[in-house]
Amino acid sequence: MRAPIEWLRELTEVEPGAKGADVAATLVRVGLEEEDILGGEVTGPLVVGKVLERTPEEQKNGKTINWCQVDVGAANGTGEPQGIVCGAHNFDVGDLVAVILPGGVLPGNFEISARKTYGHVSAGMICSAMELGLGEDHDGIIVLTEQLPADVVGALAPGDDLIPVLGLDAETVEVNVTPDRGYCFSMRGIAREYALSEGTPFADPADLTVATATGPGHEVRLVDDAPVDGVPGCDRFVARVVRGIDATAESPEWMRRRLTEVGMRPISLAVDVTNYVMMLLGQPLHAYDLAKLDGAIEVRRARAGERLTTLDDVERELVPEDLLITDGGTTPLAIAGVMGGASSEVDDATTDVLVEAAHFDAVSVARSARRHRLTTEASKRFERGVDPAVTAAAAQLAVDLLVEHGGGTADDTATDVGTPAPPAAIPFDPTLPSRYIGLDYPREEVVATLTAIGCAVADEGESLLVTPPTWRPDLEDGPDLVEEVARVRGYDQIPSVVPRASAGRGLTKGQRDRRTVARTLAATGLVEVLSYPFTSEGRFDALGYPADDARRTTVRLANPLQDEAPLMRTSILDTLLDTLRRNVSRGHRDAALYEIGLVTAGGITPLPVPPGGALPSAGDLERITTGVPAQPRHVAIAAAGAAVPAGPHGPARAVGASDVVGWSLAVGAALGLDLQVEAAQREPFHPGRCVAVTLADGSVVGHAGELHPKVCTALELPERTVAAELDLDAIIAAAGDPVTPAQLSTQPPANTDVALVVDEGVPAAAVAAALRSGAGDDLESLTLFDVFRGDQVGEGRKSLAYRLTFRTDRTLTTDEVSALRDKAVASAASATGAQQR
Repeated sequence: MRAPIEWLRELTEVEPGAKGADVAATLVRVGLEEEDILGGEVTGPLVVGKVLERTPEEQKNGKTINWCQVDVGAANGTGEPQGIVCGAHNFDVGDLVAVILPGGVLPGNFEISARKTYGHVSAGMICSAMELGLGEDHDGIIVLTEQLPADVVGALAPGDDLIPVLGLDAETVEVNVTPDRGYCFSMRGIAREYALSEGTPFADPADLTVATATGPGHEVRLVDDAPVDGVPGCDRFVARVVRGIDATAESPEWMRRRLTEVGMRPISLAVDVTNYVMMLLGQPLHAYDLAKLDGAIEVRRARAGERLTTLDDVERELVPEDLLITDGGTTPLAIAGVMGGASSEVDDATTDVLVEAAHFDAVSVARSARRHRLTTEASKRFERGVDPAVTAAAAQLAVDLLVEHGGGTADDTATDVGTPAPPAAIPFDPTLPSRYIGLDYPREEVVATLTAIGCAVADEGESLLVTPPTWRPDLEDGPDLVEEVARVRGYDQIPSVVPRASAGRGLTKGQRDRRTVARTLAATGLVEVLSYPFTSEGRFDALGYPADDARRTTVRLANPLQDEAPLMRTSILDTLLDTLRRNVSRGHRDAALYEIGLVTAGGITPLPVPPGGALPSAGDLERITTGVPAQPRHVAIAAAGAAVPAGPHGPARAVGASDVVGWSLAVGAALGLDLQVEAAQREPFHPGRCVAVTLADGSVVGHAGELHPKVCTALELPERTVAAELDLDAIIAAAGDPVTPAQLSTQPPANTDVALVVDEGVPAAAVAAALRSGAGDDLESLTLFDVFRGDQVGEGRKSLAYRLTFRTDRTLTTDEVSALRDKAVASAASATGAQQR
């Protein structure tokens, strides 16, 4: 909302020398944020000029310019006439015009200088309204003798400073109005806040005499058979009629200037009057051509199939929730509170005007405005709350202005139907501001503040009964009133105190473990990412989930961010693979990513809806808690491209299934767990290149391996992309308490190698487990360092070479190491049928 300072002076006392910055600072003290300070952009010599000569000259391009000699008095330092080229033709010799001389600056930081043009040196510019920022008229220059009052023109002489005469030194403060302060979308509201901040008197422009009606005027019916949330769409409608106006009459200069200062374009007398009253009082108005109305005005909801061409010449399809102003209940005239229709628009032939001033439901207006994508000055005010008590005064002011400047006559009848609900009284504890804010607010100050903002305060003993003013629909409860008390004294009075951290608190074990896992994966070269946890059924198909897969059961969002992704993910790979694809498609071909996040395990069951106004029962709370699906925390990995880039050391090595298995085992090792792997089949992995990651007791906590080729094709991923996903919550729970490091031995290790031949289908992990079981507690480590297939071991067979490292509290002999190795081999032979090579 723009608030011209000169207009503000008419409603409250503003210091004579106050600038825009001073007014903005005053408004900031009561919570109105400054957006900008406008005005004062024209500087330098802008003076009165008297046209002495005007010589038209036709140019080769067919354009005619005027070579003028203009008397600018002593403003040019010589007193000689100023030679100026002007392309406008709406002036003549003897006219007084606005001249900006070299050195002056126009809006937009456009500096004027003498320059040669059309064969002459033009030393200045004769200005139009648009060039001075006074309007959008640039068809001709400003002729002062036509556009200023005669008494002002009579006092002007060539060379006089025009900046104060045209109000170009006036400043306008632009205020950012928050949704709860809708009353500040008017000069009435801004002036009230300024007076509140400065403690100066406030002259309410709505405090005017409303003519007593001799009888009912134009018939108005309020019909709402489908109120939104039980609130009627219109609870007050005032209609006044003015007859015999001259619709072509020009709006007064002061009104056009005021509208321009607040950012509105003057259009015609009827439109300018309604806009002026709206900007002054905050009450949107609408003017109808009475001759285009056939019957009574009826306010009702739209019917299916109805259409309306609005003033912006767009035909709009209406829905039953739209609140309409109709002619006789049949023909739509306007979308209530949003925009009028073209069929009843006031035009140059209009003589009789019906002025509408109504109070519409904020929710109805807001929904219609968004539905039709029509954000208008009227809808911005109605959806934030308009003062229902100012309706009749706004209509009266509009009628008075139309009569005064349009030459019409107002009917002595009027229509005022509907009764708005009065504001509800709020029981209020006067000690609440002190307890909430932390400062001392005496009872007297609380009462005085609430009274100053317009509330009616009744003393109820220890408490107060506060009735908010009609222009403050945002005041609904005690905390709202606390905010008012705090802002009027000043938010700057509230000290900033940094909360003191209590002793003995820190990260939980789960938080420490998750950070450990994240650091471990980052240290191996992976990059952490974060993806939105929303997916679609199409993604489940692309990942190859069977129809009965539990991962297809999830929660569907009622209001998703994207219609294409309405489901909560059941696996981090549902969304992480998108991030990998996006990186690869943008040139980062060697990518290894990981993400730690929540997944949804299962769907949601129907939950009880507790009644409003009361706490839910213990049974309802239990059913709600048990009905919400579990959301375990997983860690997922996805990689493509090269694990080791090409370089002087040799060619690149592509990332493989063994890499992602190693990263998965590193998660457990970071928490002190020795995770195991065994061959498995699970979508979306390649059936022959997938392992299940298990705990020591055999519980599966995840899977790792290479993605199925069909999945890579469906998701546009590179071939041989690898991935893994682990249940991090389960791994952390299995890790238990922090691991106590083992005592380091000073004895030398004893290494021995063994090669075992097994069938191709025997997992290496099974052989390793058997070796570890047979070797006993003295086995320090077991490493698979070679896999061989060939004629020497036979078709369908493979040779697995392991290194066994033993260490005890003394030096082991060769015979002792051999005996331990033989026990391990015997165990492997018994468990897997392995034969030593």
